[in-house]
Amino acid sequence: MRHGEVHNPEGILYGRLPGYRLSDRGEQQAKLVAEFLAGRDVVHVVASPLQRAQQTAEPIGATFQTDVATDERLIESENRFEGLKVSVGDGALSSPKHWPKLWNPLRPSWGEPYLQIAHRMLGAAHRARAAAAGHEAVCVSHQLPIWTLRRFLEGKPMWHDPRRRQCSLASLTSLVFRGEELVRIAYVEPAGATDPKVTGA
Repeated sequence: MRHGEVHNPEGILYGRLPGYRLSDRGEQQAKLVAEFLAGRDVVHVVASPLQRAQQTAEPIGATFQTDVATDERLIESENRFEGLKVSVGDGALSSPKHWPKLWNPLRPSWGEPYLQIAHRMLGAAHRARAAAAGHEAVCVSHQLPIWTLRRFLEGKPMWHDPRRRQCSLASLTSLVFRGEELVRIAYVEPAGATDPKVTGA
């Protein structure tokens, strides 16, 4: 699951910065997903250590009467633009001093390598699968790590246009296993669709 909307009035790329909590809308999105999942066979809930992910997981843990675990591998990806505005027109990307960070979009050169993201996320997914063996687990993470893992598992190039990510706020990207074998990937938006270009991700 991707976390809900974040309170971010400055419109910056907050990445791993502390203190970024859910907005009122984000809290409602988390509750909607908890209601959507009610009746499922969830026995394990785990989240990124960042506040917005922990807050998103709380109503799900409460619904299934289970504590929310933390897995560092579910954390947001590292990004050298953290703390800056990156919107088109008035963001850091328009400044020549930042252009050297953009030399290799395939890696990417401005942050954590895609392959590293995919590997740590897959490790977290398998840990959650094992913890919920025979049942279901919910892992709360962030847009880029979720989308990178999905593209990796689908055998697609991990470099991509961020504007085309199918990973709305509070969406569920499900990995369906038969034993240890991944047999299907599913996607649903219980809280509705959101624009991947909008700040608040």
